[in-house]
Amino acid sequence: MFEYLEYLTIIAAPFYLGAILLYTLRAIKGPSIPDIVLAIDCIAYDLAVFLALIALYYRSPIMITPSLLLSLWAYLLDVFVSKYLASRRVEA
Repeated sequence: MFEYLEYLTIIAAPFYLGAILLYTLRAIKGPSIPDIVLAIDCIAYDLAVFLALIALYYRSPIMITPSLLLSLWAYLLDVFVSKYLASRRVEA
């Protein structure tokens, strides 16, 4: 029943890892704070999906927990950065 998930995981894993590498380059090179935050969000969400794929591959539901925690961490990062950017005063 889950054979197609195994094949999907094997096929999708290199694409997710490649995307994480590209997002890492954007996070390092990002010219502004929103660019860096967006790249880190993409890394976190792609890594969460990748961990979920690994959990499906190994049929281990306990491995889903770090994926959920990582997604919540990325959401909190968005909240804190948006509060920081909103509280900064723009001088004209």
